[in-house]
Amino acid sequence: MTQDDGDLDGLVRRRIRALRVAQGWSLEELAIRARVSPSTLSRIENGRRRLALDQLVTLARALDTSLDQLVETASDDVVTSPVIDGAHGLMRWPVKSDPGMTVVRQRMTGPPPDNPARMRAHPGREWLVVLSGTAILLLGHRRLRVETNQAAEFPTMLPHAIGAEGGPCEILGIFDRDARRGHQRAGGTGESDGSRT
Repeated sequence: MTQDDGDLDGLVRRRIRALRVAQGWSLEELAIRARVSPSTLSRIENGRRRLALDQLVTLARALDTSLDQLVETASDDVVTSPVIDGAHGLMRWPVKSDPGMTVVRQRMTGPPPDNPARMRAHPGREWLVVLSGTAILLLGHRRLRVETNQAAEFPTMLPHAIGAEGGPCEILGIFDRDARRGHQRAGGTGESDGSRT
């Protein structure tokens, strides 16, 4: 990559410098980590030296990032509108950088199921934050209160169910690909009584 490659070249150089500064490292410190001379690193950051692929790989590793992240460009479609699932009272947003992940916003009104047979287990991981109210997370044999602004993260191979306590609650959940598939196979992400399994 040379300076004539335009905007991407300048972006990568600015990103290298910004990541170095964010780590609190001097040119010398990053140069040691990347096994290049400080003058070479300075010329790379300032556009006076050609960017070589092998150097970018080494710099990405030294900066604790990937080559893909170091050279990625901004997408034009930054803002995403949700897909509304009226049957389950859900709003879903796909995560563009990881098509397997989904973000779901849901309002729950009912308590979690009192029958352990209604708890579900499937491959994957789930993360949720309570936006308002109090949620009850049944996880295996545990009953956990998750209050407004608290989050929970758990492997979905544990039998689990979520519901509201003391009135409606609203949650934002993030599902990896396997967790999302598990919820889809279970007939949706929510139950009609407001609990989610």
